[in-house]
Amino acid sequence: MELFPAVDLHERRAVRLVQGDFDRRTDYGDPLALAEDFVRRGARWLHVVDLDAAKSGTPHQRDLVVAITRAVPVPVQTGGGVRRAADVDELLDAGLARVVLGTAATEDPAAAAELAARHPDRVALGLDYRRRPDGELEVAGRGWTAPSGRSVADVLAAVGDAPFGAVVATAIDRDGTLSGPDTDGLTGVLEATGVPVVASGGVGSRADLVALAALVAPRSGRRLAGAVVGRAFVDGRLSVEEALEACASSV
Repeated sequence: MELFPAVDLHERRAVRLVQGDFDRRTDYGDPLALAEDFVRRGARWLHVVDLDAAKSGTPHQRDLVVAITRAVPVPVQTGGGVRRAADVDELLDAGLARVVLGTAATEDPAAAAELAARHPDRVALGLDYRRRPDGELEVAGRGWTAPSGRSVADVLAAVGDAPFGAVVATAIDRDGTLSGPDTDGLTGVLEATGVPVVASGGVGSRADLVALAALVAPRSGRRLAGAVVGRAFVDGRLSVEEALEACASSV
């Protein structure tokens, strides 16, 4: 299971939000310095998100995303406000390894599937979800501010067998809380797609990563391909070295 340390950008600073709420954010300083520190400690991937672009739908800090990408010797996956084919092309041409489509994929799955076919394995499907009272996982869009009315299963069915590089599944209610990942929801995602699944939201300890590394979907036998970790690192609850060791337990 691959580790994806997260660098979330807001007004050109590295921040962490709680459940996507900009009023519950903590500032962690220079995002480039944070990214370089993650890599020095052994990270083999980075997950960089432009939170301002995710909310507005227009690029805010794309130059900073590209600067981070060019400063580190590891592949970078990015998302946030990527709504058009031109955005995907621009980011991939600038050196990004993978671009995550969230709102764009939920609102137009067919167009997202076409982009995945144009750039095999370099486009990821971002499914940021909340659990409804009936237990269904509903995808949220536009910086997590608007419910889509579509379930995770609906979106996965709509994109079919398009060659996405990953599905990044984020449990919004767990994100930034350090309360543990949504293993039940992730199991459902694993069962619903053959695309590699990257878990996001809630990791607060080494034990959480060990649990994700050990997660096996009962019907398909599939395992997670990766996990995004953010606040646990910057709050000092978990080191990158410990996290890499935990992720390796899935081998």
